Amino acid sequence: MLTNYLKIAFRTLWRSRGYATINVLGLGVAFCITVFLLLTAYLHLTYDSFHKDGDRIFQTYQFANDPESPIRNGSMPLPLTTALKADFPDVQAARIVAGRKSLVEVNGRYFDKLINFTDPDFLNIFSFPLLAGNRETALRELSNVIISENMATDLFGTTNAVGKQLKIGSLGSQKDYVVVGVMKDVPDNSSIHFDALVRIENSLMYQQGKDNWTDNSHSVFIKLPEQVDQAAFEGRLKPFTQKYFQNQIDGLKKKKAQPDARGDVFALRLQKLANVHFNREMSDSKGTPVAIIYVLLGMAFFILAIACINFINLSIARSFTRAREVGVRKSLGALKSSLFVQIWSESGLVCVIGFLFGVLLTYLLMPAFNAQFGAKLNVDYMLQPGFIGLVLFIVLLVTLIAGGYPAWQMAKFNTIEVLKGKVSTRRPGVLRNALIVTQFALSCLLVCCTVIAFQQVGYLRQGPIGFDKEQVISIPVGTQVNGRQVLQRLRNKLANDPTVLAITGTDVNLGKGKDRVSSRSTVGYTFKGRDITSDLLLVDFDYLKTLKIKPVAGRDFDRAYASDSTNRVIVTASMAKMMGVANPVGTLLGDDGDTTGTKSQVIGVIPDFRLYSLSDKANPITLHISNTETIRYVFVRLAPQSLAGSMERLKTVWTEVAPQAEFMGSFLDKNVDEWYENEAQLSQVLSLASGVAILLSCIGLFAIALLMIEQRTKEIGIRKVMGASIPGIVLLLSRDFVKLVLIALLIAVPLAWFGMQQWLANYSHRIDVSPWVFVVVGLSAIAIALATVSFQSIKAALMNPVKSLRSE
Repeated sequence: MLTNYLKIAFRTLWRSRGYATINVLGLGVAFCITVFLLLTAYLHLTYDSFHKDGDRIFQTYQFANDPESPIRNGSMPLPLTTALKADFPDVQAARIVAGRKSLVEVNGRYFDKLINFTDPDFLNIFSFPLLAGNRETALRELSNVIISENMATDLFGTTNAVGKQLKIGSLGSQKDYVVVGVMKDVPDNSSIHFDALVRIENSLMYQQGKDNWTDNSHSVFIKLPEQVDQAAFEGRLKPFTQKYFQNQIDGLKKKKAQPDARGDVFALRLQKLANVHFNREMSDSKGTPVAIIYVLLGMAFFILAIACINFINLSIARSFTRAREVGVRKSLGALKSSLFVQIWSESGLVCVIGFLFGVLLTYLLMPAFNAQFGAKLNVDYMLQPGFIGLVLFIVLLVTLIAGGYPAWQMAKFNTIEVLKGKVSTRRPGVLRNALIVTQFALSCLLVCCTVIAFQQVGYLRQGPIGFDKEQVISIPVGTQVNGRQVLQRLRNKLANDPTVLAITGTDVNLGKGKDRVSSRSTVGYTFKGRDITSDLLLVDFDYLKTLKIKPVAGRDFDRAYASDSTNRVIVTASMAKMMGVANPVGTLLGDDGDTTGTKSQVIGVIPDFRLYSLSDKANPITLHISNTETIRYVFVRLAPQSLAGSMERLKTVWTEVAPQAEFMGSFLDKNVDEWYENEAQLSQVLSLASGVAILLSCIGLFAIALLMIEQRTKEIGIRKVMGASIPGIVLLLSRDFVKLVLIALLIAVPLAWFGMQQWLANYSHRIDVSPWVFVVVGLSAIAIALATVSFQSIKAALMNPVKSLRSE
């Protein structure tokens, strides 16, 4: 019987190839987009889920109930881990200094690799698979290093690398290491990334920070025993915090800070490993807001819902052409259940074919999707049992709902009524109207959100940043050369080039360059009893000149003053405001009790500028020069008329001054735009989803128009015989659709306004939502609806009334 049902289903669909093609294409495209969105959400929601006992792993963070606003900081002082192990022996703890790319040398060959500094407990807390080596003894010695399989292949041509030697560190300060383990490559859905692990004692910051409780420089993760829960352990941390963080508590009390709801002015707290990826506040805005994941899931649901509505509407529209077939089958003894299974099998077949077509589209378009949206989707994710189960459940649900409802309606047809040509559609018509309203409400909601998201991204990109980003090229120095030496060589080489206006160096890039590295350093001062924290920026001479930042008080760094490169600083206006001094030029910054003479003198004040994006928290900035610290980026300002070919000219010069380092220059204005790549990608995903939703909605409208015009064929013929004009008939047939779209707009506009207000609340710099957005979207929706139904309406209006009246 099942084989017979399938044969009849194939023959029926082949006879109605147009109907079947529309449904397969609609469902296939919807399934494809849905799978992409679900894969993206799945990748984010499974971050760090591969670790064994992940529910017992936590990151520590400092909570300070500052009077201005509560502060949560994931950076910890180096002695914290030692103190935790001493006071809580049952807890495993590991420090992680997320390293920059470091220079690795093997047999005279050099590589840039990401080196993380950590403790031996790292291997007991996290479950990164060790392919070779002993997990219990690895990292026991300071000269031990664990490398990833990809790094082992790059360095040694094989993953059998245990016992091999390598050097890590900048030229002139390299250390020898022995490979004691090879670890499987870190998955994409991991919050912690590295190419190699070494002991934290090898970090340059270790000696000066190992006993400093105010130098917050790294992350700390702990693993609690099975019998200890998060709340209980945070309670045990209160006396620990008072023991080691009393200075921070006293500083907050001086600022008249009040305890929060949990009774804390300052506290050491925990966040679950599963939340690390989504917490932008404690990851310098590098995380992915969980709200975006919900948006992706919502869009997947919307698109799938629209596709199901289309399928239902097209099936019901087609049911009237098959009404007599159903009546004849019933008169010959067919049972309602048999008819239901037969018609539902046709719908199920369409769903399955549409799903397979969608999977094929997903496979073919995945490289393009990854390239366009910066995603890291992999076909392997589609083969995960959890994801397969989710997709199969969705397909089954779509088949049952979208295919089952029309089949049930057709199986209910009254035999005598359908043979007479009388099919009642009064109650189903109410449902169809509700479905079309839902379709267009979802489509208009997506379009409104897309327009507002694009406006916000444009506003961020055009917002005030406090420096001139035009005509400046940013060049990452890399690890294979000395940045300070390269900077001087460039200055010597380009000294007589009239097209080069200024050259400088720094340790923090502006925007996101080709190396994709972002870092942040902070410094704390005590000034007249006030605790002041600011971003610390290493610069070189001509930094202000290169970025066209003019001091509002004092002066710029000057080579004529030898002390400018040791203990002189320039501060931003917000830093001066925090100091509470009208003109801080000449004042000394440092700890009030410091008598060693190492305080820094303020020589200038500059306007505030954005060291990080407008979506990040803006801190005051302290600029300083050092002859010993590493220059990581070179900025070159060019004359406006020399931009054409400037990148190639600089590349040529770079190969002369730093032949062993790759040239990765990029224009600063493009780098600054990359600050907002997450927002831009969200806008692009929204636009893609909106386009698909509108396309599917138009197909749905077409189905409704076809259905209603088929029902009113005789009415149209009678109206024409009675003298009705073609425009009048078109207006009559179209106005019902306009009503439905207007109702959809009344539902969508408030939802879009509320949702985008919540999203925009995450930005300190944001647009005001204009009512014109909703007006334009509404008019566009009405125009699209009219254009969609006009074809069928005009066709029906032009039909010969004699044929219309003889159609039955």
